[in-house]
Amino acid sequence: MSALWPFGQDRQSPGPARPAVCAALDLGSSKIACFISKTEETATGMRPRVVGVGHLPARGMRAGSIVDLDVARDTIREAVQRAEKMAGLAVSMATVTLTAGNIRSARIRAESVLSSREVSDRDLKRLLDAAIAEADAPDRVILHAFPLGWSVDDSRGIRDPRGMFGHKLGVSVHVITAAAGPLRNLLNCIQACHLDLKGVVVTPYAAGLAALTDDEIELGATLIDMGAGTTSAAVFDNGALVHVDTVPIGGSHVTNDVARGLSTPLVAAERIKILYGSALDSPDDDREMIEVPPLEGASDRMGTAPRSLLNAIIRPRLDETFEMLRDRLKAAGVNTAKDQQLVLTGGAAQLPGASEVATRVFGRQARVSRPHGVAGLGDAVSGPAFAAASGIILRETRGAAEAIAGPPRVAGSLRVTRPAPADRGPRAILRWFAESF
Repeated sequence: MSALWPFGQDRQSPGPARPAVCAALDLGSSKIACFISKTEETATGMRPRVVGVGHLPARGMRAGSIVDLDVARDTIREAVQRAEKMAGLAVSMATVTLTAGNIRSARIRAESVLSSREVSDRDLKRLLDAAIAEADAPDRVILHAFPLGWSVDDSRGIRDPRGMFGHKLGVSVHVITAAAGPLRNLLNCIQACHLDLKGVVVTPYAAGLAALTDDEIELGATLIDMGAGTTSAAVFDNGALVHVDTVPIGGSHVTNDVARGLSTPLVAAERIKILYGSALDSPDDDREMIEVPPLEGASDRMGTAPRSLLNAIIRPRLDETFEMLRDRLKAAGVNTAKDQQLVLTGGAAQLPGASEVATRVFGRQARVSRPHGVAGLGDAVSGPAFAAASGIILRETRGAAEAIAGPPRVAGSLRVTRPAPADRGPRAILRWFAESF
């Protein structure tokens, strides 16, 4: 079994029983979605089937952060109740996506002396615990920790070093952290909905699990999740998540640009963007006129504008979004070779021409992907906008391929304690080993 990622045939190997029922909450800037799934046996192994869905426009949220606790609580509760009614069952805990909180990626290298003896499970656990401890910082919460690869003496790229002999054992770990403040608000909101928090998953990671194929994750791919308030990226290589990043620009910023450029209400601008917007030019754009509702109190007459003007408003914002993300990935030293896949998902990725702009900016072919691997998705919830919720369902079914899993703990002083007291230190690593080997 790979020590990096339980994909492919390995993920069907015997292991701890997966939850028969799980709930996923995707808390976005434009929508709040709840999926409830049951695990069913198929000819190819266990597969999740969504049996309940609830989604509605997000209220009390902005750029993935909670800005009105009471309104957000009522909206989340209603989404969960709709999903429960459709599924015919109640849920007591849920796994939640997170985009806010200044998400950061860090790669940590740790080494220990073996004294020319055989590598044991205890050596791996002790070294992982030491590496993860280095990421602990005030006001930060550790959300994920992924072992990327092991080394024994000068031999690197080892997936499972147990049983090997050497003088020195090393490991590289990818740790993802978030600011404690926004996460604490999220925890309080979920608890106010009478739900226990099973776990928190960064949105681009969850979206990647549903939108990418196993081969893309193994060979290398960059997943860009285009949301309403933010655009985030998850970079996979050699079967592991190696980097995540976020820029505070999304589809709602395009809508705001259209509203200002055409002097029309935001509701009308969103409708115009969806019906007529594109990042590509066509020969008829100058002649095709679009009806533009006026701002309230400005005029009683319907205005018009050429479609070319609309596209000229949209294109620069997409250019800016992809260029910012490209530059951030480059500054982080992430390998984004041209032979790796570039995949777009999220609601804003459905804008015509988005993949063409991404192809030009990143210099490699891009495609738009919708979630797969989850049965029971109706037409209304099978598009790119629901990739993150589907990814959580897949993660719960397959088991978390992480050294730290479960709900993050945020103390009153904002100091982070990684797992619960009963699962601290080596016991948290032991849980990961029990699920991954």
